[in-house]
Amino acid sequence: MSDTNSLKKNLTLFDVYAMSTGAMFSSGLFLLPGIAASYTGNSVWLAYFLAGFLILPAMYCMAELSTAMPKAGGTYYFLDRAMGPLMGTIGGLGSWVAVVFKSAFALVGMGAYMGIYLDLPFTVTAILLTIAFGLINIFGAKETTLLQRILVTTLVAILIAFVALGLKEVGIANTFKPVDGHGDFFKSGIVGFVSTIGLVFVSYAGLTKVASVAEEVQNPDRNIPLGMTLSLVTATIIYTLGTLVLIKILEPQALYDSLTPVADAGREFLGWMPMDLGVILIVVAAIAAFASTGNAGIMSASRYPYAMAKDKLVPARLSQIGKFGTPTIAIVTTVLAMIIVLVLFDVASVAKLASAFQLLLFGLICVAVIVMRESKIPTYRPGYRAPFYPWLQIAGILISFWLIIEMGILAIAFTGMVTIGCVLWYHFYASGNLERRGAIFHIHERLGQQRYEGLERELMTIIHDRTQAENLSYEGLIARSVMMDFRYGIYDKSHIGEILVERAVKRFDIKPEIILDMVHGENVIMHPITEGVHITYQTHPDVVEPELFVLRFGPQTKLNMNVAVEAHTLMYLIVPNKPVGLDLRLAGHLAEVVQSDNFEMRWLESKSEREMNEVLVRDDHFLHGPLSEFPSLLKQAGKKISEIALPNSCLIAIIERGGQVIVATPDTQLLETDEIAIIGEPVDLDTLKSRSAKGVVK
Repeated sequence: MSDTNSLKKNLTLFDVYAMSTGAMFSSGLFLLPGIAASYTGNSVWLAYFLAGFLILPAMYCMAELSTAMPKAGGTYYFLDRAMGPLMGTIGGLGSWVAVVFKSAFALVGMGAYMGIYLDLPFTVTAILLTIAFGLINIFGAKETTLLQRILVTTLVAILIAFVALGLKEVGIANTFKPVDGHGDFFKSGIVGFVSTIGLVFVSYAGLTKVASVAEEVQNPDRNIPLGMTLSLVTATIIYTLGTLVLIKILEPQALYDSLTPVADAGREFLGWMPMDLGVILIVVAAIAAFASTGNAGIMSASRYPYAMAKDKLVPARLSQIGKFGTPTIAIVTTVLAMIIVLVLFDVASVAKLASAFQLLLFGLICVAVIVMRESKIPTYRPGYRAPFYPWLQIAGILISFWLIIEMGILAIAFTGMVTIGCVLWYHFYASGNLERRGAIFHIHERLGQQRYEGLERELMTIIHDRTQAENLSYEGLIARSVMMDFRYGIYDKSHIGEILVERAVKRFDIKPEIILDMVHGENVIMHPITEGVHITYQTHPDVVEPELFVLRFGPQTKLNMNVAVEAHTLMYLIVPNKPVGLDLRLAGHLAEVVQSDNFEMRWLESKSEREMNEVLVRDDHFLHGPLSEFPSLLKQAGKKISEIALPNSCLIAIIERGGQVIVATPDTQLLETDEIAIIGEPVDLDTLKSRSAKGVVK
């Protein structure tokens, strides 16, 4: 059941932090402060500080969507699933174009700082760097993120030292006192100050790039929102205090005219270091900043065409995974596009315009959260929820469009042109090949229109990617589950409710009213996993462990359940309230198994409860056979299950004894004549099989 075109989960919390942080520190600190200070003077540090708050709605919304749908493509995937493939195309192609321009600009800036000590042509240097970072991205996410870790660690360490030494130089008590040469605190009035906030806001735009690689993040529910938050805190502090140092150290006009303000400030107060070491370290930090932005940009940009190709919105070859586990063709395409941009365009000018399109996407992301929540899709269960709904999202929408307007007519025109280009691509290339619709159709359904059932099934099947720690919970659930086979008769909700109550009370000591509510409740929905299998799932605070009831119906039975006529299996899953989302995770595992090849044939041919259990348990997490096939366990016959030595995660879950299936408990005694089912992680099951093979030879 593995997907050869899936990306590996190699990214840790530090990788998320490194990618988000590295994507922010480039032009925002090393090029932009002089320009921003010329507009608003002493208040430039406050503009950076407030801009950090204005990014919060987009960041929180991106974190929510990333934990609900941790898939490659980020903005593309979210907009596509929320509002349909047309909006997805605008989000995907538009994001790709914007990130390509911004990343190319970062590498030009890197060449500019290298030019302080090396006489190198900027464009040629940027092209060579693009090729180098592209190769690193092709070799694998581990290699890419290792470089990102080194760059960001170097960058943050030097910038912290720069800020600390700079504040010491100017004196902590004088830090926030205005400098006379800059005029009034709001040099150009409130209007000029607000415009400056819009100018420096884009310095934080790289914060959300990590969403495009969410599929590769370990434990995305925790690592994505936490990593982005830590990154934003780091950036806001360094931006705010760093610009304060620049205002205090450099003369006003020198700051306004400087394209390398941090290096110029370093020359002023770090001259005591030998061999010009202070400035050299600042140049190293600047190179690390621009390099991390370029490197993270190639990594995130390449995931847009990769994800879109899987959805048939761009040529399918772009979704191919190379031998290093990365989307090689998508990376090569991105690198080639960056080289073309470097050769043909004034990268600095176009990169600023591309920032306006990113602001549009931030607004659309906030819209996407509203759509997903209002669609009431049961399988939309993000691991992190943005606070203050819907006011935070509305604020994010208004902030984005306000800042676009502040950027001027050229930015608006560029955004419009990119949007029109994306619409034309969708119309002429992809529109005729797709039936997929977004969650917005579920809102239409509530208004009496139509919905797209495929989205519910897709959300259910991707949930298992967020369940690394709960994998064995699924096997344990199947081991304890109640399997029932009905060959004849007519069944409705009343009959099924009575049957489930009897089994639930007898086996699990679950209160009858809990089961009856799961069958007869007003909000009960049978979700189709396939045409033949339907599932409903609920949480309840009085349930201790997840429990599953599976009812299989033969061709001679009749169902009066308001489900599809061809349904042959109904599943009822009841789960504790905590951990949040466990019901969807377990349902996602079931969907994964049910939608696998040959499931229906194996399922309908199984003749006993044990065989039905075997079909629902994933093969790589399951072993079954007579106790005699496991010599290391046969020697322990007569002991209680709790006393039997097993490799690490392995667990005896089911025992077949005398034709009856017994759910193993710690006090169950193992007999030589038993047949057993063992669950565990694949590596531990391999260890058990190896021991058994040695025992047989011996």
